[in-house]
Amino acid sequence: MVPLSVILSILSLVGHVHGVGINYGTLGNNLPPPKKVAQLLQSTLIDSVKIYDTNPAILEAFSNTGIDLIVAVENHHVANISSDTTAADTWFTNHVLPFIPATSVVGIAVGNEYLTANPDQLEANLLVRGMQNLHGALVARGLGRKIKVTTPHSMAVLASSFPPSTSTFATNLVPTMTDIVGFLADIGAPFMINAYPYFAYRDNPGKIDLEYALLGNTSGVHDPKGYVYSNMLDAQIDSVRSAISALGFGNRRVDITVSESGWPSKGDQGEVAATPENARTYNTRLIQRGNSNKGTPMRPKDKIELFVFALFNENKKAGGASERNFGLFNGDGSKVYDVDLSCQFCSNDGAKLGFGEKISGLSRGPSVWCVAKPHAEDDVLQPVLDFCCGAGGVDCREISESGDCFGPDKLHAHASYAMNAYYQMHGRNYWNCDFKGTGLVTFGDPSYGTCHYPQQ
Repeated sequence: MVPLSVILSILSLVGHVHGVGINYGTLGNNLPPPKKVAQLLQSTLIDSVKIYDTNPAILEAFSNTGIDLIVAVENHHVANISSDTTAADTWFTNHVLPFIPATSVVGIAVGNEYLTANPDQLEANLLVRGMQNLHGALVARGLGRKIKVTTPHSMAVLASSFPPSTSTFATNLVPTMTDIVGFLADIGAPFMINAYPYFAYRDNPGKIDLEYALLGNTSGVHDPKGYVYSNMLDAQIDSVRSAISALGFGNRRVDITVSESGWPSKGDQGEVAATPENARTYNTRLIQRGNSNKGTPMRPKDKIELFVFALFNENKKAGGASERNFGLFNGDGSKVYDVDLSCQFCSNDGAKLGFGEKISGLSRGPSVWCVAKPHAEDDVLQPVLDFCCGAGGVDCREISESGDCFGPDKLHAHASYAMNAYYQMHGRNYWNCDFKGTGLVTFGDPSYGTCHYPQQ
């Protein structure tokens, strides 16, 4: 019998892995049911989903999927949780607690663009108190490290965004932003920014190169301090970084997450850049950028987590036509344009799927497997494989050179097989497929060719 302390020490070597996330808005009257959405996303490289409320149908649908969720306190509820910790705990008890830990809620966004959404009616200090109260409620429940509290901002919180190295927050927001950034630094939560090169290009097409806005490799835009930017999104991220440093937090770690970014496939008359071709180009490059693990010119080693906006076109969303056409998918589930979200060893053997397509082997039921998340890196997965085939007691002969699951000879494939075998051996409890966040529970059989993944 292997001591529990040994198992925990081995699993502690595995870090939590994040890839590309997506925003799942629901302002439409023709969208697929949440269970179908969750089922299909398990077959993609998406491992994080951000929603704009705490819709119980969505929270239930994503249970035991291995996909992380960021939920939200809607703007009109911020004042309520700002009153005291008890009010914040009541909100959490009613909206989130019933669904965890089966549903992996890893973050709560307090409001959305709260400081710039309607500044005449919303009080900035309520946002700070609401975030503090909610974090206090989570800490009291022992969830302060698991669930991070933050708030997404629009680029309008900046006084200017160019050049990036001299960017600062708007003067009237400096006291509030100082409190927010200090809070995020204290609890280790990311600063979230909704960054849209599309809108910058739309409003200044004569001054901004389209390829620069589309994340293309241009000759470069030069910052006075020597930084060279090949795309506008990196410049926007670094402008936020400079604004944070200008508040006096340059020596403290505050990660930046791009909580929204995308490009519309259709717009009103005059929005000539809102085309399916440009949207496909931008989002393809955005996903590639998210998978690259690269930083920005100002911080090349700092990985940027990002969330594509959005999963669906939302036909009931207010505003111009472009606001309703940021989706990768139409409301009926068909693709607006082709962006490859597929991955191998998720649950569909890498096939490119759409919501309207029939998917064999993905029906929910008693059959369930465990595989490695698509973005787990080799140095993360190796300790998992070593543990499963060693102290974990898994028979790994099938992934040896003479085994049916040896090919493809890739660590990710071998780890997936071993993780599933361990998961099946130990009762298929959700914690047996955790591996510190690198495991993914799937209802689709990952077997391929002559390689058979066992199940109970």
